[in-house]
Amino acid sequence: METKKELVVSAIKDGTVIDHIPAKSLFKVISTLELNNIETPITIGFNLESKKLGKKGIIKISDKFPNDNDLNKIALFAPEAKINIIRNYEVVEKKVVQLPDTIEGIVKCMNPKCITNFEEVKTKFTVIDKKNVALKCRYCEKITSQENFEMK
Repeated sequence: METKKELVVSAIKDGTVIDHIPAKSLFKVISTLELNNIETPITIGFNLESKKLGKKGIIKISDKFPNDNDLNKIALFAPEAKINIIRNYEVVEKKVVQLPDTIEGIVKCMNPKCITNFEEVKTKFTVIDKKNVALKCRYCEKITSQENFEMK
């Protein structure tokens, strides 16, 4: 008996595919990238089967391409995500997001007494754990883990 494979998520002509997002992080990535403010078509797949992750998410964004800041935001919640740049239905570039050594101005410090929470000071964190994603504030030295990230 022959098994038939179907595409779960349809192809896009031009744009970006963010794949291998852990299912639990999908909506954080959507929120962080502020995809609710984008006018172009977006396809979202949630709880799709993945050999590597068990369950994964995928986002296809038509006619939009990520900048370095977007890639850093994705890496905060999906440090092993794969980015495919699509032009004329073909993958023209593949990227694996990588968490940089420092994160600036994206995440709030979770210490309510930190100077960044009551003065106009840009947050700066040192990435101390790239696998489980943990950040150490440069000002108060409070460590913030991924589940406590609040976007600036």
